[in-house]
Amino acid sequence: MLKGKILSNNSTLGIIAPASCSPRDSIDTYVSQFETLGFNVVLGNHIYDKNGYLCGNDYDRAKEITDMFEDDSIDGIVCYRGGYGSIRTLPHINMSSIKKNPKFFCGYSDITILLNYFANNNLITFHGPMVKSDFNDILTLSYFKRMMFNPSKGTIYDLSNCAKYNNDYFSGRLMGGNLSMICSSIGTPYEVNLDKSILLLEEINEAPYVIDRLLTQLILSSKLNKCKAILIGHMTGCSLDTYEESFTTLEVIKKRLIPLNIPIIYGIPFGHSYPNLIFPIGCKATYDKNTSKLVLCENALK
Repeated sequence: MLKGKILSNNSTLGIIAPASCSPRDSIDTYVSQFETLGFNVVLGNHIYDKNGYLCGNDYDRAKEITDMFEDDSIDGIVCYRGGYGSIRTLPHINMSSIKKNPKFFCGYSDITILLNYFANNNLITFHGPMVKSDFNDILTLSYFKRMMFNPSKGTIYDLSNCAKYNNDYFSGRLMGGNLSMICSSIGTPYEVNLDKSILLLEEINEAPYVIDRLLTQLILSSKLNKCKAILIGHMTGCSLDTYEESFTTLEVIKKRLIPLNIPIIYGIPFGHSYPNLIFPIGCKATYDKNTSKLVLCENALK
């Protein structure tokens, strides 16, 4: 796997918005807060653009991604926010150039499609906080900085407080992220490769029947046939006021996924709530059922 370089407090981070737009004053406020973490920050040329619900046109957003990888003065890249639109950049991204200039690249939600596309092309990326995230959450910040500064083999995620089904040992490459975005890639040239994967799943503001539909799509498309395990994070806002005519989201997950007879771990703190722990996408990891610890098997940066 291709890996970016290890970062430090003095590193320069490029900030881009590959998906939705935001008001200029909101961007300036969150960027200023992010700068207090100690990093040098360079904003993308199109971060203030607006095109309906998109941050400018598809070609400009894609070129900005490539430009940040090609710029030797930029040490790593953190997305400003998600929303919608990353998938529209894929046909315009210069993947060969990105592979020649591997860097730390971090985001989640809509950015899932980019994380996995890059990982499909052998670049380790990072499912984790963005500039608009709340870094006042201690665990979110500590894992974020640790993964940037010391993402070494042996890094541990303690999953002892999570619910486990079909509990067993497993190993594989961490892949995935937002459930909707993974499903949206199916049948395209950018389909997420889940073979021999430890699949991360999280979602926001979808009713239980929608979670059912999305999981069923993954099942019927045979995308889960070669998964080694599924790790489920925050299902933020995926609830109803009454369940008289509905399953709960957890019931849906159990009914759809437990019959796969692979380990399912539910309630891991990542995704659209806090803490939002950072995970290296494309990185090898292994799980010990006796200690309930997930451990990275390789350095995520070099």
